[in-house]
Amino acid sequence: MDLLLADNIGYDVWEVEDIPSTADEIIVLGKTYKYEDLEKIRDDVQSRLWCTYRKGFSPLGSPQYTSDKGFGCMMRCGQMLLAEALTQLHIGRHWRWTIDTKDPIYLEIVNKFEDTKSAVYGIHQIAIMGQDSGKKISEWYSPNVIAQVIRKLVRFDEFSNLQVHVALDHQLALDDIIEITTPLLLIIPLRLGLNELNPIYIPALKRCFEIPGTLGIIGGRPNQALYFVGYVGDEALYLDPHTCQKSGSINNKELQCEIEMDDTFHQKHAGRINFNSMDPSIAVAFLCKSQKEFDELIEALRNVEKEMTPLFEIVEQRAQPWISTSMSSKDLEHDLSIISGGGEGNQEFEKVEKEEDDDDDDFEIID
Repeated sequence: MDLLLADNIGYDVWEVEDIPSTADEIIVLGKTYKYEDLEKIRDDVQSRLWCTYRKGFSPLGSPQYTSDKGFGCMMRCGQMLLAEALTQLHIGRHWRWTIDTKDPIYLEIVNKFEDTKSAVYGIHQIAIMGQDSGKKISEWYSPNVIAQVIRKLVRFDEFSNLQVHVALDHQLALDDIIEITTPLLLIIPLRLGLNELNPIYIPALKRCFEIPGTLGIIGGRPNQALYFVGYVGDEALYLDPHTCQKSGSINNKELQCEIEMDDTFHQKHAGRINFNSMDPSIAVAFLCKSQKEFDELIEALRNVEKEMTPLFEIVEQRAQPWISTSMSSKDLEHDLSIISGGGEGNQEFEKVEKEEDDDDDDFEIID
């Protein structure tokens, strides 16, 4: 493990007092704990996929980046959120990781996030899709940009059969989501203040961590992206991507180096930040595996509206025309070419130009 960790620039990674001694309840992604459950809390946190800066991967863009250190933190937070969605969808919220884990579904999920050009959710594919949103490869992403990138990439992953809806303008319109026929990843980008987080929203932020199906929040402190997974008292718990580790693959986790690489995808100790110190630009996310779960989510969110200042508005339909931001992996015909294995060293991506800015039909992922 020590050989794989390098250039640690996230001091919170090594923080020993991850959970303070407290009588308050501790919430982690919809689960409620007491301080006496400290080891269970750490097992829960450690079972989340921890995506960090990496170095030594195949050259990316120009000038041939081989590390995303310094610019990829929101990309990595988006990976963590999406990985949590896939974990809950395919393995379940109660699943726990150990160093001996060789569950084939788990291994398949991790492989999708590795730093190779063939990995559908790897840094290379995220960067290419981000370029279509006007972002240079080394440019920092907002929560909304990474949400849109996730929406586009998911259609290339038939394994997950997941649809993504990005709710815009602080408004969730129910007629945008007509029927849940495949699992739904709902992402709601928000700005909860001009330069600072308005404290009036903190109770609703806490509630978002308690609702079943929650995937947490991507956001951070100013100029530093973090993936928030829960809270204790007035502090949010987070996983920090600001650790630069060597790039590599876990494959089927047969070799010692692959076992060690898998270990780098997990962090036992969560960091803490006061809610008042959070950047106001965030995105909350939920997973609904069925129409029933979606209906229950809407009921829970409407209760938030009744009890406290809500983060966003729930309406039956929008008052003006707009362009849908929902997309299923089976909605559209696509020509997907992802070649696994070797031959990735010096090859470049081909980006297919679109005729219209909001039409994703023509995208290919090519290594």
